Amino acid sequence: MLCFSLYCWMTKVPMIMLPFLTVCKDSAPETLLELCLKYVVGHLDTICSIDPFTKNYRLKDGLALPVEICEKILHVYQQGGHVLDDRFVNIFQNPQTARLQRVHLRNSSITDDGLCTLLNQKLIELVIDNCSNITESSLVHINDCGNSLLSLIIGSSVRLLPSTLQDSAYHRRGYILQTPNLRRLAVRHFIVKGEKMYFPLLLRPLRNLTYLDLSECVDLGDLSYLCELKNLISLILYNVQWLQGAVGSLCKLVNLRHLDISQLKEKNVTFRNENHMLAMLVESLPHLTSLDISGTNLAGTGVAERCPASKYQQQEYVPQTDIPGLSSRVLNPLEFLGLYGTHHDACHRHDIPAKMVSGDANEDQILVAAVAYIERPAVLQKVLNDLYRFLRDETCQNIRYALYAVLEAMDRHLGEKHIQISGSATLFYIVKGKEKHIFGVKEKRRLICTLINGMSAHRDDDTMMRNGCLTLFQFKIPDDVLFDYERLVHILLHIVSEMEQGGFVQRIGIYLLNLLACQVDGVQKQLLGDLGAISQMLTLIEDRLARKVFDDALEVAWSTMWNVTDETAINCQRFLDGRGMEFFLGCLNTFPHREELLRNMMGLLGNVAEVQVLRQRLMTGQFVSVFADLLDTGSEGIEISYNAAGVLSHMASDGPAAWTVKSPRREDVLQRMVAAIDRWDLETERNINYRSFEPILYLSKVYHTPECQHWAIWALANLTRVYPTRYCSLVESEGGIHILEEIIRNEKPYPRIKELAAMVIMHCREYKETVLEAVAPFNG
Repeated sequence: MLCFSLYCWMTKVPMIMLPFLTVCKDSAPETLLELCLKYVVGHLDTICSIDPFTKNYRLKDGLALPVEICEKILHVYQQGGHVLDDRFVNIFQNPQTARLQRVHLRNSSITDDGLCTLLNQKLIELVIDNCSNITESSLVHINDCGNSLLSLIIGSSVRLLPSTLQDSAYHRRGYILQTPNLRRLAVRHFIVKGEKMYFPLLLRPLRNLTYLDLSECVDLGDLSYLCELKNLISLILYNVQWLQGAVGSLCKLVNLRHLDISQLKEKNVTFRNENHMLAMLVESLPHLTSLDISGTNLAGTGVAERCPASKYQQQEYVPQTDIPGLSSRVLNPLEFLGLYGTHHDACHRHDIPAKMVSGDANEDQILVAAVAYIERPAVLQKVLNDLYRFLRDETCQNIRYALYAVLEAMDRHLGEKHIQISGSATLFYIVKGKEKHIFGVKEKRRLICTLINGMSAHRDDDTMMRNGCLTLFQFKIPDDVLFDYERLVHILLHIVSEMEQGGFVQRIGIYLLNLLACQVDGVQKQLLGDLGAISQMLTLIEDRLARKVFDDALEVAWSTMWNVTDETAINCQRFLDGRGMEFFLGCLNTFPHREELLRNMMGLLGNVAEVQVLRQRLMTGQFVSVFADLLDTGSEGIEISYNAAGVLSHMASDGPAAWTVKSPRREDVLQRMVAAIDRWDLETERNINYRSFEPILYLSKVYHTPECQHWAIWALANLTRVYPTRYCSLVESEGGIHILEEIIRNEKPYPRIKELAAMVIMHCREYKETVLEAVAPFNG
């Protein structure tokens, strides 16, 4: 539990609220330091080299990094979804050049050797959670370096402590942990059945402990040995069995300020004489300000009682409380009281003697619970479900706090599938809600990174993938996700290839992949191909053809390849090498009346035809006949005919010698193409997006075949007329005006071509004049 540490008591600030105090800073832009750290983590070669023998990272010679930078590198590396291992921690092998004081290892594959490297740093704080490769061998290194250690947190799935004391040297030595200056110790979910002396031997030598967490540990006995820890002010016994018999010992810990005896397991939650038991505890601990009795019956049945006046300086009456065992705290309310899941719904009562309460009665209680139980996945899942209901019903008032709580839960419990599922479902309603505009770039990036981490860890879970994709759809794609582009592509390709064919998750995954392929530059398009996007799309298409099934996934697969091949020659080649033309003909014959499918396929082939070295692979009688027939497609729009003409124009631009098929003849195809162009309406709105006019301007200069020029300049005339704002400046910036003026002066192009060229120039001139008028100074 995030309870009161020594620091918090010195500053008089309850730690349970600290995350809420810092969350508002996340809306600020990322600092230069944060940006640099993320770059370094993504490009370790900037500070590291790789040992040719061990393959470990090592800090470059001449570099020395201060402790603040080293610790942030460690944090950013893990938060970014990287698995921290021995290779990485080797960066910190020399404390003189890379210093660490505080190390948090969560969900790491680090081994005893890697931990030994870190312990050589003389750490003052160490957290180990869900690190299954850490064993008892590391205990020797911890004890060797134990004098400096002030805080040690041992979470679940860690085998650091010995599993038994039988036949061991620990009894003879008189200690398990040789860390005499330790202030904080957490040993969670540790089971040593039948060894009553284990925990006394573990804890008695640690005389300076102020904070002790033994959550879910077994066979703790009557806890009398804790009375020897005179400095103890914070004790957490969450889900510890048989506490009824240990209450006497707890009452002797008179310096306690925080006590947590909350329960989750049904068999542990019932105390005898619950009102008397709670009253005895509270009245025996005069300094207590934080108490958690969640899940128990200690809050009683809810019947209000008046307190005897004699206890309160002879006041005749004092205010009532609905929790009888806390009557002594009516005039001195607790700072925090945990009532989540108590019997008889104690958190729903009115007169509760506490300033802050964890429970499920309202949003504030749920948010407090989310922070208080951040280390307890079983409880946390229930809390997230409660929070989900508030967000789904659009009644949540503290959206930013809710976001922080969910992200912290997901980050800490990456391996807990149910936490990731509940968290991702809650994130969907957070980013879908009416207040989503309040989130800055920093918050969005952390949210997306956390979501991708969860999807990566549970990529075979249908629900997690669905929640993740639906949440990502609420962002501006691709702009908001470019910072984590490659990891997201990996996940989406996994969805396309491994999720149920034709299922909802596969469909939504392929839609996202298509959005990622759209409006990104050539480097990212090539990366998509490098990661297997083309082959995955072709595999999906092959499946649909084999089953003769048409669905939106088939349509979007062709659209995705259209986007991925745009001005990216290597991806065009991948399409051809992957039997793409075979699948093209298969779809054309199997689904001949699906116009959107035909448009996407011909758009893709237009990209292939732009690559000169690949055009000969399209030069077969069968392919050319198909392209020529598509010129006359009688669809409502012009896109299929337009794209077919574009493919044929590029094929014809190589000259008569490159037209190696006897049938259909080149001149016949060109004649049909011109006839098709003349049928098109220049006012037609288009469903197309050009990032560059370079391929079109290339065709504009093919004087040996004016028909190629005709198609290219018609395209410019149409686009600059219908979308002047988008395309007139593009024509000018790429030198199009000069090319068009040369066409008008040249004798080879026929009149219609020159007419269209003049039209494009006029469109650009009119647009420029409109812009100048809009920005001209006003003389009143």
